[in-house]
Amino acid sequence: MADPLRVAFIGAGANTTLRHLPGLLAIEGVTAIAVCNRSTQSSQRVADEFGISRIEDDPAAIFAADDIDAICIGTWPYRHRDYTVRALESGKHVLCEARMAMNASEAREMLAASQQREDLVAQLVPGPMDLLVWRTIKRLVKERVLGEIREVHVDVTNGSAIDRSLPLHWRNATEFSGHNVMMFGIFNEIINRWFGETESVIADGETFVKTRHDEASGRDFFIEIPDSLGVFAKMSNGARVNYRISTITHAAPPLTIAVYGSEGTLRWLGEDDLTFASLGENPKSVIPDEGTAIGWNVEKDFVDSIRENKPVELTNFDAGLHYMRVTDAVHLSLAEGRVVNLDEV
Repeated sequence: MADPLRVAFIGAGANTTLRHLPGLLAIEGVTAIAVCNRSTQSSQRVADEFGISRIEDDPAAIFAADDIDAICIGTWPYRHRDYTVRALESGKHVLCEARMAMNASEAREMLAASQQREDLVAQLVPGPMDLLVWRTIKRLVKERVLGEIREVHVDVTNGSAIDRSLPLHWRNATEFSGHNVMMFGIFNEIINRWFGETESVIADGETFVKTRHDEASGRDFFIEIPDSLGVFAKMSNGARVNYRISTITHAAPPLTIAVYGSEGTLRWLGEDDLTFASLGENPKSVIPDEGTAIGWNVEKDFVDSIRENKPVELTNFDAGLHYMRVTDAVHLSLAEGRVVNLDEV
């Protein structure tokens, strides 16, 4: 029989109810003890849906509870640091939703708190888009199948923000999202996962849809976060990475990451759609290595790390701090219009 694991949920929003709650409750011995949302009503809805017996109006009650072993933090980034640090200080394992924090300073505090409690698991929800292929891509890079990696082109474009009548989303509000911009952080995490660390960036951005109506306050909200972003990055392995991230591009092509090496080109179009073309040859499909196309396994990874003392791979706080440093470097570059090295942030 599996060791019992009692989990509480703070901020049980869309991803928590879609992924984390069902995923955790499907694992033998895992019990959902309590839920705390922004309102009693939303907490009760989640409790009713998943058979959770206790709701709390104040997260402090969850941190103080003796019958809780782990906390899943599903809030927006503006609460991640406070709740993660308090959870670890109270002796509870943490699964925290991405993006890690509002900025790199908060991420450092979270990492420091986890290092003070190495007996506890501290895990971030990973950027999920490449879960079927990332191990295969890392192998191809390591074995130099592409030769020297020279350029990487990351295109993440869609028209999700074109409609000006859409209400304000938390990703539009700096007070909730901090320095995070659209999907940049997720895809920087993926690029770091494939190729190693980012060394420097220079960025340019624009906000075309400058106001949205905030239904909570009943007022129009001025948006500072770009809806069109270009980032040029240099990697520690010498590769040059061009990011194009946009939510105002109608009829845009699908997600594409193209990797150009001295011996060939690797192209990924999402999920397991991966091709490779050696120099002078046509692209051929690449089947993910046997046993590596695991897909979404976040909740099981979290529980296995707790029960079996396995190190966190996707995603640990060290990797989270790095992508938050890149996020801060982009923020600084946008403000000052210059190249920013990662050792500055």
